[in-house]
Amino acid sequence: MAAGSSPVLRSDCTAGGELGGGRGAAGAALTGLSLSCRAQEPLPEPRARSWVSGGARRARGAELRALVESMRDLHKSSVLGSKHGSLTGRIEPNYPKVCGHQGNVLDIKWNPFIENIIASCSEDTSVRIWEIPEGGLKRNMTEAVLELYGHSRRVGLVEWHPTTNNILFSAGYDYKVLIWNLDIGEPVKMIDCHTDVILCMSFNTDGSLLATSCKDKKLRVVEPRSGRVLQEASCKNHRVNRVVFLGSTKRLLTTGVSRWNTRQIALWDQEDLSMPLIEEEIDGLSGLLFPFYDADTHMLYLAGKGDGNIRYYEIGSEKPYLSYLMEFRSPAPQKGLGVMPKHGLDVSACEVFRFYKLVTLKGLIEPISMIVPRRSETYQEDIYPMTPGTEPALTPDEWLSGVNRDPILMSLKEGYKKTSKIVFKAPVREKRGVVVNGIDLLENVPPRTENELLRMFFRQQDEIRRLKDELSQKDIRIRQLQLELKNLRNSPKNN
Repeated sequence: MAAGSSPVLRSDCTAGGELGGGRGAAGAALTGLSLSCRAQEPLPEPRARSWVSGGARRARGAELRALVESMRDLHKSSVLGSKHGSLTGRIEPNYPKVCGHQGNVLDIKWNPFIENIIASCSEDTSVRIWEIPEGGLKRNMTEAVLELYGHSRRVGLVEWHPTTNNILFSAGYDYKVLIWNLDIGEPVKMIDCHTDVILCMSFNTDGSLLATSCKDKKLRVVEPRSGRVLQEASCKNHRVNRVVFLGSTKRLLTTGVSRWNTRQIALWDQEDLSMPLIEEEIDGLSGLLFPFYDADTHMLYLAGKGDGNIRYYEIGSEKPYLSYLMEFRSPAPQKGLGVMPKHGLDVSACEVFRFYKLVTLKGLIEPISMIVPRRSETYQEDIYPMTPGTEPALTPDEWLSGVNRDPILMSLKEGYKKTSKIVFKAPVREKRGVVVNGIDLLENVPPRTENELLRMFFRQQDEIRRLKDELSQKDIRIRQLQLELKNLRNSPKNN
């Protein structure tokens, strides 16, 4: 065990009852399933703590730390069957990092189809695409392969389209959602139906619908290509913070706060948001509840910011729809959580879900695995149905033209093999004004905070210097042309 890391924690929890209702042919009935929640040897994070993924919202010191690279190595080693313990230990303070943003990093997301591509967004109003080199970082990375400017205020959320390659969504504090086509490096659509800051975005299975929660206390289901709001709920009794589509069940789950300031979850029909199907109070704590849904096992996990536990439920197709099972408990409070993609799980150990828990008090990342204890060493097809793989179903042009297609599925039986040959090619383009739907997204907007005022001031100072230099060059050119004209007039031939 690495120096300074906490001992391995183990907690076995039994979730009784039948968990197989409504699985369909892909997942046979799981009768009497019990989950073992195993906290692996933790991964300490750098001394300057950083955001990894999931709920933690802010990177310290305007740096997107390269701890995500160690997570990528952990991903690779886990799918090859090695144990987490071989990669534990404290990361050196001078470990290479990604540090190109000029403001705090507010969100990062891994590309679902290209494993070494990351999208990040920041208070500096930019969205950036990073390519982590094979073998990891050897030195600090300051240059992104693509910088995207289109928001007039800080950018709080980024989300990759679930079935289309190189389509990225970003939500800013200018209340707009931009859809980026990374093949050309430009925004191609703008969703402008929100009246306040967007708190969360979630796609349905084929990416044809986008659900958003907003600070204006409204839950929306939007058709992303047209920006048309299909359903809208005014959540006065249930203030929504987070929303997630429950796979292909045509239902949404939201977490939020009730009128009595207790934490609450609600289940909705995506085609009728007039009233929630059910509402259930969780507790009286104040931390945000982050929902994680596993469509393969129909399991819902709830983790609260500042909590030490993770609750899990079964989602059913009939009333009561939501069945509480058990919870994993830990004394260490979590700042946020990231999750491992399905093709990175340890199938031989019957691992069905894996969290990466950010524990800032101890400065570490703690992997937590959800295990189904089985004595048989054969492949368990009932808990590993065909799952979305790493091949995109659509190109950007196909999706933008109106085509919808379900994800391309893969089997986990043979273990994960990198079959995707997709590489990211950044477009070459000049910086210029960004116009979408006839609106210049870089136009001056009155600042709301002191930081925004300072950023706007320095940006204008740079622009003034550039214009002065350009004016000076043009003055010199004018003098040169005047002298040439004078020489031509005074030449003997003209006389």
